[in-house]
Amino acid sequence: MSAVKTPPDAALQPLRERILAAGRAGTPLAIRGHGSKAGLAPDAARPADGAEPLDLTMLSGISAHEPSELVVTVRAGTPIDALEAALAAEGQHLAFEPPRLQTPGARGRGTVGGMVASGLSGPARMAAGSVRDHVLGVTMLDGRGELLSFGGQVMKNVAGYDVSRLMAGSWGRLGVLCEVSLKVLPEPVAGLTLRFAMGQAEALAALTGWSRRPLPLQASAWHEGVLMLRLAGAQAAVDAARRELGGEPVAAAEAAAFWTALRDRRHALWQFAAQGLPAGQRLWRLAVAPHAPTLKLRGSGLIEWHGGQRWWLSDEPAEAVHAAARAAGGHAELQAGGAPGEARAAPLPAVQAQIERRLRQTFDPHGLFTRD
Repeated sequence: MSAVKTPPDAALQPLRERILAAGRAGTPLAIRGHGSKAGLAPDAARPADGAEPLDLTMLSGISAHEPSELVVTVRAGTPIDALEAALAAEGQHLAFEPPRLQTPGARGRGTVGGMVASGLSGPARMAAGSVRDHVLGVTMLDGRGELLSFGGQVMKNVAGYDVSRLMAGSWGRLGVLCEVSLKVLPEPVAGLTLRFAMGQAEALAALTGWSRRPLPLQASAWHEGVLMLRLAGAQAAVDAARRELGGEPVAAAEAAAFWTALRDRRHALWQFAAQGLPAGQRLWRLAVAPHAPTLKLRGSGLIEWHGGQRWWLSDEPAEAVHAAARAAGGHAELQAGGAPGEARAAPLPAVQAQIERRLRQTFDPHGLFTRD
């Protein structure tokens, strides 16, 4: 390991002591911010039985923000809302639009640590990239209680892996995120949402064609015969795309409400799932190749990311859904419904699983942050 050990920080010392004590006692830990994404974690990232909570909300605040450099460094327990408010004051934003999920009990709407650890991105994913693409560096506590820094000016990693980016989507399985440096971008100069009446196959074909052209496409969503398309960029580019594409312009307030609901998973699809699905129904998230045609699955759903992310309500057996996702160049994850104890995702390929095990053994030799 060739990470840089960061000097001690008084605010981190209680966390370090908890990790050291847990290692001595063999007690697993459950990393927690606001808990807004606890129900979305993959099976292996859910807390082990008897895990003690490790609360990170005391690690809050923006450590550094250089608007001219488009970089912000922020502590893991900082609410996403607070970070976005500070960025907005400088005309900047998190271009990947992380979902701000409401915590059960209304404690908050997610923290920066959970944002990175979950790796979730919002409607603009295809245009702006994922969370991982915006992570420049991290400071973390590993399972030995050592404070390590990766990325940023350090530019040192482990065995050739870009550890700072590996933390995105790791769900806390490699260690405790303490601080993150992120790339931020200016708010677009102009934006416009267009509405089209289209069936699913027609919408997918249109999105495939539009994506190959120099159009300022920022986000798309198809649901129940309606395609919403968001344009963003220079005013001249947005105006030219509007004339070329046609469609019905959507009022700014209505468009903002739609994209915010989609981003924060408050769209009607998730509200329906939250009320409890009928027996046999499941809500799936399928990450597939954007150009993949209509999937041969019963049910209905919502399509984002120009076809790359598909949310599907179906009574199909899990095996059929996983097979359809693989055939479309991707994978499926169970989001709601299903039998108690049912696996949320298909097992990782053998090589990928082996790499993950080795990384976890390196960073968490006592198995404090994993179930296996």
